[in-house]
Amino acid sequence: MLLARIVGTVVSTRKDPRLEGKKLLIVKPISPEGSDESGYLIAVDTVDAGFRETVLIVSGSSARMAAECKDRPVDAAIVGIVDTVHLDELHEAELAERRK
Repeated sequence: MLLARIVGTVVSTRKDPRLEGKKLLIVKPISPEGSDESGYLIAVDTVDAGFRETVLIVSGSSARMAAECKDRPVDAAIVGIVDTVHLDELHEAELAERRK
């Protein structure tokens, strides 16, 4: 699973019929502390996520097992909306040192 932030949408009027009615969103992978990582993904939304929300992404065969994605040509799916992320004390201290 990956953490990501929704940064946009994709509209496709011509596509595989199995994707009709599916919302396609552009997501940017992020670190646990919320900073952007490289690249973008297009993911099928299975949880009605909104713009700028932090979400959980699954890819590959895991994406095809997500609700509403079975037997569809999907490589990435949004399977959760993240409320909060907490790191253990050791990792929090490590991040604080990096920020200095």
